[in-house]
This record gives sequence, C-alpha cells and structure tokens, in this order.
Amino acid sequence: MEIGDLLWTPSAARINKSHLTAFMRWLAKERGLKFASYGELWQWSVDDLEAFWQAIWDYFEVQSSAPYERVLADRRMPGAKWFPGARLNYAQHALRHERPNAVALMYLSERTPLSHVSWAELGAKVRILATQLRKLGVEPGDRVVAYLPNAPETIIAMLATTSIGAVWSSCGPDFGTRGVLDRYSQLTPKVMFCVDGYQYGGKPFDRKVEVQKIIGQLDSLRHVVYLPYLNRADAEPLSAHTILWDELFEHPAVPPDEFEFEQVPFEHPLWILFSSGTTGLPKPICHSHGGIILEQLKHLAFNFDVHPGERLFFFTTTGWMMWNFLVGALLTPAAIVLYDGSPGHPDLGVLWDLAESAGVTCFGTSASYLASCLKEGVEPAAGRDLSRLESVGSTGSPLSPEGFDWVYEHVGADTWLFSTSGGTDVCTAFVGGVPLLPVYLGELQGRALGAKVEAFDEEGRSVVGEVGELVITEPMPSMPLYFWNDPDGERYRESYFSMYPGVWRHGDWIEITPRGTAIIYGRSDSTINRGGVRMGTSEIYRAVLGLDDVVDALVVDVPVEGAESWMPLFVVLREGAVLDDDLVAAIRKRIREDCSPRHVPNEVVQIHEVPRTLSGKVLEVPVKRILMGTPPGVAASRDSLANPRALDVFVELAAKRA
Repeated sequence: MEIGDLLWTPSAARINKSHLTAFMRWLAKERGLKFASYGELWQWSVDDLEAFWQAIWDYFEVQSSAPYERVLADRRMPGAKWFPGARLNYAQHALRHERPNAVALMYLSERTPLSHVSWAELGAKVRILATQLRKLGVEPGDRVVAYLPNAPETIIAMLATTSIGAVWSSCGPDFGTRGVLDRYSQLTPKVMFCVDGYQYGGKPFDRKVEVQKIIGQLDSLRHVVYLPYLNRADAEPLSAHTILWDELFEHPAVPPDEFEFEQVPFEHPLWILFSSGTTGLPKPICHSHGGIILEQLKHLAFNFDVHPGERLFFFTTTGWMMWNFLVGALLTPAAIVLYDGSPGHPDLGVLWDLAESAGVTCFGTSASYLASCLKEGVEPAAGRDLSRLESVGSTGSPLSPEGFDWVYEHVGADTWLFSTSGGTDVCTAFVGGVPLLPVYLGELQGRALGAKVEAFDEEGRSVVGEVGELVITEPMPSMPLYFWNDPDGERYRESYFSMYPGVWRHGDWIEITPRGTAIIYGRSDSTINRGGVRMGTSEIYRAVLGLDDVVDALVVDVPVEGAESWMPLFVVLREGAVLDDDLVAAIRKRIREDCSPRHVPNEVVQIHEVPRTLSGKVLEVPVKRILMGTPPGVAASRDSLANPRALDVFVELAAKRA
C-alpha cells in the first residue's frame, strides 16, 4: 500500500452517534447554521471565531459565576483576550459529573493490581485536600508543584490545587534533580508534593536523596506533602516542614454544597507546563482555566469522540502534556485509565492486557510504542478480548505508514485509528482524529475545529499539496497566556512569532492535502536539506526502519564551513545483527530508492540507543548542535532525557571531529 490509500471508513451508525453529528444538528437548530461536510464546518469555525467559541461555550454548558462581556476582546497574536468578565473554575467543571457509584478513574501500576476510584470518592478527597491546602495558607496564584507518578493521588492533588485558584505544575519522579530544579526554581512554589521513589521495568528506584536535594534548593517552599510510594509505611519526614499525605485526610469530608470553588477570571493561570528542555532552560508555559476548559471539552468530544460510560487510556507520565490532556477527560462523563510503569514490562503486551482488563474504549499511545510492537511481532487481538476497544490514538511523533497497517492488521480492521499532532504549547492537538472522515494511510484525518492550521512556504504564502511550515493564523483560547517570569513577553514572542509576525509558527513541517488531510514530516528545524531538496526526517526513518535489522535511527545534517554538509545516520540494530558492508549498502539503497539520492547518508554509525526526551521525542536538534561543537550541557539538559547516557557517543564523536 502507498501513502494516501484508504484504510477505513466510518459506518453510518458511528457517524450518527458521534458528538460532531450532534453538534452540527444543534447548530442547525439553535443557530440556523447548516454544513454539508466537516470541511465546511471547519472553515466556519476558523472564519467566525467569536460565533464558533460562543457555540462551544453554550453547547457544553460552561458554568460561569459571572457573565462574559464578549467572546474575543482582542484578536491579536500574541495577546488575544478571550471571554473577559467571565469567572469560573477548571476543577469545578471536572467534578460536575460526580455520581455516587460511577467510576471516575481506573489505575494499574507495576506494584498494584487494577483498581478504581468512584466519582464520589474523587470529589470527596479533592474537597478535603483543598480545604487543608487553604489552611496551610495556599492562596489563588500560589504555585503548587509535584514530583509524583501517574497515580490517582496526583490527579487529586491537581484538582485540589486548581479548585482554590492556585497554579499547578508537575513532573514524574524519573526526572533528575537538575531537571526538576531547572523547572521549579523558576516558579518559586509554596507547596511541593513528592514521593520516595518509583518502580519501572520491575525495579524500584529510591529517590529520597534526590527529593531532599530538591527541597533544600527551593527556598520558597513552606510545606512539603510526602506520599510514601515505594514504602507506604515510611513516615520519616523529608524536611522540617513535611506533612504526610495521609495526615491531610484525617479530617471529615466536606459536603459538595459546603465547598466553594475559587471563582477566577477566564485567563487566570491554571497550570504551567514546560518545554522539553532539550535546549537551554525549559520554558514555563502558562495556560488559563477558561482556555483549557473550552479546548479540552471541544477536542475530547469532537476529535476523540468520548462518550459517557467509555474509558479513555493514554500512556503518559506526569511530565508530559498528555497527562494534562488525559485528566481533561474528567470534564466529560467518561472514565480515565492510568498506568504507572514501563510499557515493556514484563513485555510489550502489558498495555494491551490493561486495555482488555479495564475495558478501554480509546487506547492512546506514542508512535514509537506502536513501532516497537510492530518490530517485536506483538499481536494485541490474539488471545485478548478487545471488543470494547473502538479507537487507537497515536501521538508524540509521526506514525509511519507501516504503523497504520499494523494497527488495522493486528488490533482490528474496524478500529478507528487517529494520528494526532499538537504540542505542550497549547496542551492539545492542531490536527488529528475526525470521526466523520475516512482514514488514509500515513495521513492525519483533519484540522481541529477552531484551529486555523496552514502550511506556509518560504515566502510566507499558504500552500496546499506542498510541504511547508506549520503555522496557525488565528488565535486559540488554549494558546499560552505567557511564559512565567517573562514580563515583557520576549521569550514568548521569540518562540512562536519571530519568523512570521502575528502568526504562530509551531516548528513542524506539514502538508495539507487537497482533501483536507495532513501529513507531518517532523520538526522543521531538523529537516534535511540536501542540494535544495528538503525532506523530513520521518521519511528517512520510514525507509531505514523498513529493514528488519534496524530497530531505531537518528539522522542529522551538520553544516561544514566551506564544504558540503555532513549527514551521518545513526542506527540501532536488532540483537545479533552486524553493521557490515552488506547492511550499510542495503541502508543506502533503501534511502536512495525511497527518499532521494541526495539524502543518502555520508556515514552510517551504529549506536546502542537513540536519545529521547521523557515524552519519547528524538533529540535530533541537540545531537546536531553537539556535533557542531556546542557544549553538551548547553545543547541538551540530560535531566530532561529518558536515557541521558545515550548522548555520550555523540559527545565522543564531536571531540574526535574537533
């Protein structure tokens, strides 16, 4: 099969039950607006921003204790002003589906069996913790940070924090000390939640020494809430101002009608997410209560098509924006499924086992995980009852065409597979799943409603059917309010608006096809340009990973003064394979035939592993900078990496080339 071949078409029943169909009927009845296709609906959503986002507000019955004055008071980017006058609260919306016996979330870890938390239990614990945080002096605008795993306690802490108007930020306990301090020292937090360690791949990792170092260098901390995780019986304080998690719950429950959610302006800071930190100090990206409420309600309904009673799973850690997005499913009557541990322990089938046992209806993961399953011959549907599983979502990097094929062959022929692309920057996807549309091999189904995504050529012109810079030409409510500690907005403008003033440049190569689908080609700042022919790294990876002996790869194009650039290809081989002349020749031949003769690498180098961020992204740009002579500590923050030692080989190679 080739890119663009039809893989799946939604049934009439699926289309009829979708939220998008219901929304279009509502628009016809309530607004007198009729659309013949998703394309027409999308065009209206980006042309008439005020009407569209007001419709989202009304359709999802957003609760506000004070009315908004208008939808969009200022349309500029950056600086758009949404729903001035409105006062609301994210946690209040997340808990409005509270019901006595219904399941809110399910949880599995390497240390505990599958369990569940009801809506009633979740709401009760959030109200108790929020009340105790108020007694500890936490006020609206204070920062509360977390060094916690993907567990129910983390969600409780986040909702309690945001319910009182404080600002949340989290990372997983696999982050190194420097990585945590690089992030949290920028925030001057008042309270920190932490654990004693975590388990991954069957091994416990004690982090108490690291936690104490972090606490010792965050002078702003007034309280540390300690959740013993590896050793639940451990009550030894981590600092003079330590409070045990369980102690905070030794208080009576607060009835729902007696708890007051802090009513904050639409643009009040909700949480702070961080850029991956691969280059320089991680950027603290601040999102708003109102913007995230609207975006998550819209995207979960229209792009994930989540319904009451369904169960949404996404493999993530608390340091990746997908955790924040997964928690957002609590804004709907659906339940979420959490997993804490390695996706490969005891084998790659563990997540598919969870999908069966938890009755997952939407299974979210990374493209790299699906690629690993393909390589290892995993067959999810073999011997498992996945009858409840309706859809598979993929993100983190472009899903290869082979990955598309694998899902339909080994998960289910009637599976709705949607590949998505977005970012931490907006805590959502710009392009991704559309339940009304077919799935074509290697393509993302469509642009999200309200997201005016375009491809710009080198002259800043919008193009269709050509590869260009992914840009957004109209504001979205979930765009960052600002970067923390960036009072004049310089870092914010430099990050997104320096190339095209007034237009958001995201940093990816994208092609919008004539039928409205999209193809992502990788980061635009790591694109290989050889002899004037530009090619996304994903195309080269697709060619190379088609060889059985190659299991992972990284390619960069390093400029050389006064000469042609140097383009090395680094490969990870399957166990027992040897990088001999025959394999090198096969790699070169495959790239020459599948990509172009210009993109045949100058050199093929075997490595043990490809360096990746904690969210699974390949470190192409940092590796390129290291090979250009940038000191490794400047090029990449090792504490932001899933495998820091993987950089060593590139540091050694750079030293040899110097």
